Order: sequence, then C-alpha cells, then structure tokens
Amino acid sequence: MAERQSQIVLGLDPDPAALWPGSGPERAQGSPAERAAGAVLAHCRALIDATAQACVAVKLQLACFERLGAPGWSALQALADDARAAGLLVILDGKRGDISVSAAAYAQALLGGVRTPFGTAQGPGADLLTVNPLMGQDAIEPFVSAARAAGAGVLVLVRTSNPGAADVEDLELRDGGVVWERIAQIVDSLGAGAVGRMGLSDVGAVMGATAPEHLRRARELMEHAPFLLPGIGAQGGRVQDLAPAFAPGRAGGLVTASRSIANAHLASGGEPAAAARAEAERLREAAWALSDRAGAPC
Repeated sequence: MAERQSQIVLGLDPDPAALWPGSGPERAQGSPAERAAGAVLAHCRALIDATAQACVAVKLQLACFERLGAPGWSALQALADDARAAGLLVILDGKRGDISVSAAAYAQALLGGVRTPFGTAQGPGADLLTVNPLMGQDAIEPFVSAARAAGAGVLVLVRTSNPGAADVEDLELRDGGVVWERIAQIVDSLGAGAVGRMGLSDVGAVMGATAPEHLRRARELMEHAPFLLPGIGAQGGRVQDLAPAFAPGRAGGLVTASRSIANAHLASGGEPAAAARAEAERLREAAWALSDRAGAPC
C-alpha cells in the first residue's frame, strides 16, 4: 500500500486534556502553558510518526495551539518542521480574513515570514492556508499574492461542514444562485491564471464532506480548484460520498480526518498508534477506491 498516492490529511487539533497515554510534557518544570505545549507536541509527533505513510498532509488547527500562548506557537512551528521532514504538506487552518495591511500581515505570519531591520522573522511556512472570504474578494487577494510569492496556495471557505453553514452560505441571492456559489465563482476567477500541469490551481476550496450533495455543483463552478474535504468521521461525513471532488484527478480531493484517527483506539481498544495507523490506512484505501471508480486520472 505504501506505493499508493494518498489523499488523506491528518488533522491535528489537540486537546491538552485528552492526549494519548504517555504524552507527558517534555519538561517536568515550567508554566502550565509550557508543560501543556510540551505534552501536545509529544502527542502530535506520535500521531505523525504513526500515520505519515498513509497521509499526504497534516492540517494544524491554529486555535488549538494559539490558546497555549507562545509555547503553543513554538510547538506548532516544530510540528510543521516535523511534518515536512516526514514528506508531508503543511496546511495551516486559521480561517483568516481581513483586508489590506492586516491581510498581508496574517499572510506573512503564516507563509514566508516578514522582513525586518534585524533580518527575516520566519513563520511556520504553510504549503496551504485556509482563508475566510466573507469580507469579499479584496480580503482574499493579499493571501493569494503572498502564497504565490512563497510557492504555496490558499483554501477558501466555500461551503463548510458545520450545521450552521446553511444560515449564511445557502442564502439565495437576488440575481440567482446562493452565497456559496458566488464564493465559488470568486475562487475560480482568482485561480484561473495559475493552473499547473496537473490541472489544479493554487486557489482551492474548503467543501464540507457533511454536505456532499453540493460537490457536483461545486466542481462545475471550480473546475481546477483542489477541494479540502473536512467532516469525515466524527462529524458524520463519509468518504464514499465524495466522488465529484476527484473529477480533475486524485489530488483534486483532500480528505481530512482528525478525531476519527486520533481517537481510533477508543473504539478498537487497541494501542493508540497502531489504531491510528490502521484508521488512516483504511481511509486512504477508501479514498483511492472511490477516486478510481470516479475515473480520476493519476
């Protein structure tokens, strides 16, 4: 199975109160934040070690690290380095959204770094970054520009996985269509000039796996966008419902799973690393089989 390309993204959203057994702090002393960040780092490193061969990327949920202050941010940067060393892409899930100077500052923090009179202050260096589009296209463009300069990409929230997505994203527009479809058109426009040789652009979309009925329409509107597909497992989404995402190719859909992998041992009763590895492999096989049936080119 190791030779098969993976479409599985390991989501890392650690709860310091619910870590794998044995994920103690790397240091016995220090502030509560320092000790918690050390335990989170050990837990996430064990998850990466267990599942890297079955995954293509890790998705670091920024809020889960930022709540631990500076120690949490240090842990996040260390995990980004660990993921790259394991051959994985790094997705930073912060859902940032702002305009002008603020958007540029967010992008610098998470992508290539910022030049100062004292040298360049480097960020974690994301390969992909999630962006909130609800302030409009000019709130996305600074992220796209910064990502292109860094050789990275952005993933725009289009139709998300949470139940409340319908409150805004499904609202009808006066000139036809709904809000998420308009966002999809913006994504397609922003990515149109940067389609690579594999047929995918550097501007992608977050499309919740919990609402797969929208995927076919989304693919019509965003022919070249890679789709990040959260909501598998704990939120109720199923890999077998995601076929339209893979129309451009196997890399057209990135299936992200967090709790269903990290907590697999709670259902199986097995050792955490072995259970996580087995669940990641199961998801990879399911995604591969589905994209194969969907006729996705390699």
